[in-house]
Amino acid sequence: QVQLVESGGGLVQAGGSLRLSCAASGRTFSRYAMGWFRQAPGKEREFVATITRNGGSTYYADSVKGRFTISRDNAENTVYLQMDSPKPEDTAVYYCAAQGTGWSSSVMSRYDYWGQGTQVTVSS
Repeated sequence: QVQLVESGGGLVQAGGSLRLSCAASGRTFSRYAMGWFRQAPGKEREFVATITRNGGSTYYADSVKGRFTISRDNAENTVYLQMDSPKPEDTAVYYCAAQGTGWSSSVMSRYDYWGQGTQVTVSS
């Protein structure tokens, strides 16, 4: 069992920066690939970024590539999402998720545990 708690959301101006954190409980954090997803009002939840268990590989949605950076600190049981140059269309609730088996994925159904989400609002 893994419990995930996101933090760091809030209001940010377009072009600014914001860093989201996701703290995981337990001593098996390094066994999980981690991902970030988001859900805007009236829209389906969508993939943002994922990182492999050792942090050696990352993958991004085209909409955030070059602006967002996912990273992790296995010693601190934490995964991060650095949001640089955010746009108003990045406004959403952001969720982190843990994937127990398989290669890190962009598919929501492959993730076993989810956090409660943190709101990010980007003003123009």
